[in-house]
Amino acid sequence: MDEAASRGGTAPSDGIDPLDGLRAPQDPDCDVFLTGTVFLDIIFTGLDSAPVRGTESWARGMGSSPGGVANMATALARLGLHTSLAAAFGDDHYGEYCWDALEHGEGIDLSMSHTVPGWHSPVTVSMAYEGERTMVSHGHEAPPPVLVPGTSWAGGGAGSAGPAAGAAPPDAGTAFPCCPPRARAAIASLTPGHGEPWVAAAARNGARIFADIGWDETGRWDLDALVDLEHCQAFLPNAEEAMRYTRTDCPRAAAHALAERVPLAVVTLGAEGAYAVDAATGASAEVPAIEVEALDPTGAGDVFVAGFVTGTLADWPLADRLAFAGLTAALSVQEFGGSLSAPDWDEIAAWWQRVRTFPDQDPAALRRYAFLENLLPATARPWPLRRAVPTIGFRHPA
Repeated sequence: MDEAASRGGTAPSDGIDPLDGLRAPQDPDCDVFLTGTVFLDIIFTGLDSAPVRGTESWARGMGSSPGGVANMATALARLGLHTSLAAAFGDDHYGEYCWDALEHGEGIDLSMSHTVPGWHSPVTVSMAYEGERTMVSHGHEAPPPVLVPGTSWAGGGAGSAGPAAGAAPPDAGTAFPCCPPRARAAIASLTPGHGEPWVAAAARNGARIFADIGWDETGRWDLDALVDLEHCQAFLPNAEEAMRYTRTDCPRAAAHALAERVPLAVVTLGAEGAYAVDAATGASAEVPAIEVEALDPTGAGDVFVAGFVTGTLADWPLADRLAFAGLTAALSVQEFGGSLSAPDWDEIAAWWQRVRTFPDQDPAALRRYAFLENLLPATARPWPLRRAVPTIGFRHPA
């Protein structure tokens, strides 16, 4: 079996519901809604160095998995959250593979997604070496899923009959979804100068909006240009982004400045961990990162957000949410790939069982994760875990 294709693909939550005891009959079926572009990720591993111009390099391992927004959706589903994804899928074998892996392999609800005839799947090839990765991508802009107010998109998978009766077919020129499902939370990626109607609609419908941000290519770094920030419950930039947006020279000061604009500001500090400020209570929390040997950071930010959303919906204390998010991200970078590396509860339980056996373990560090005791099963499978996932090409796995 390929090195990078040796994990993932188990039952999404391994039987653990982080919201157990909090669910009520009137609650929405969907815990988290998100939307974006699904890529097919092909990951080459076992490279000793970067490819040299004019030469051929052979990798010792290779894996494939859905990428892009699928990294976040997979991380959420593996933590036991009922996840709904609205995305366009290519009308090709890659699209069919990604749809099947997400819907059947991870248990993600794709009822608001659709397949676009004649549109091929975006592809990213990632080469992991020396703890970093280099990526090459190709694709055309994804036609958005189309939703008419008051209706929902019901079709789209490979072999599907297509949209529900009476629904209009997808049109690449139509606006983005304006009727997301009722959900406890939604995850958005903010774009300077551009708002998404579905974000405001989701917020009005009771969803708590968690948002991240990418690099501002305009160089303006203007918070007022983040149109949908006003709808956000939590904003999770990295340290550099936070300092640029707040004109501060300290990520912790940046978090406090952001807390004047959003109820909850979370600033990731890379190898130093994360810092958060709750504007409602004035409380702040900082949790250091777990030291690990990082093989591939692809998708680690998505896994961090998924862990933080899980803890927030479960009403954990702020410091526990940061610790859990950092733990899940640390577990993910020890494996290759984006969605391939997202941990599930089995892996978290195995880590917790193993880390307590170290004779020189810092008691204070162990107490930081003691909240896991009431969440995890009494026994766990041995560490490290390897969970099989098929790579493209095997129709009948052994």
